[in-house]
Amino acid sequence: MIYAIVETGGKQYKVSPGQTIEVAQLPEEEGSSVEFDRVLLVAEGDKLHIGRPIVAAKVKATVLGQGKSEKVTVFKYKSKVRYRRKRGHRQPYTKLVIDEIMVG
Repeated sequence: MIYAIVETGGKQYKVSPGQTIEVAQLPEEEGSSVEFDRVLLVAEGDKLHIGRPIVAAKVKATVLGQGKSEKVTVFKYKSKVRYRRKRGHRQPYTKLVIDEIMVG
C-alpha cells in the first residue's frame, strides 16, 4: 500500500490512489488534471521517504467538481447593550480523486 502526505491550501492531507478528497478551492475546471509537487512524505510498503521539507515526488489527481460546504452560522452577542450580529459562511471546495503517486 502506498500513501503520501500532500500540502495544499495551507492544510495537509494523507492520500492514496483511488481516494476522493475535498481541498480548498482550486481554479481548475471539472475533468482537468491537477499535479501536487509539495509532497511531505511518501510511504510504499515498508519504505519511507521523508522530506526536508519536501520529497522529490508528485501526486496526480483529477477534478470531480466544485462545491460549497455546510453553512456555518456566526452569531455575536453582548448582553445588556442590544448588540447582535448574525452572519453565515459557506466555504468553497474542490473535490478531487487521486490517480497516482509518482516517486523520484
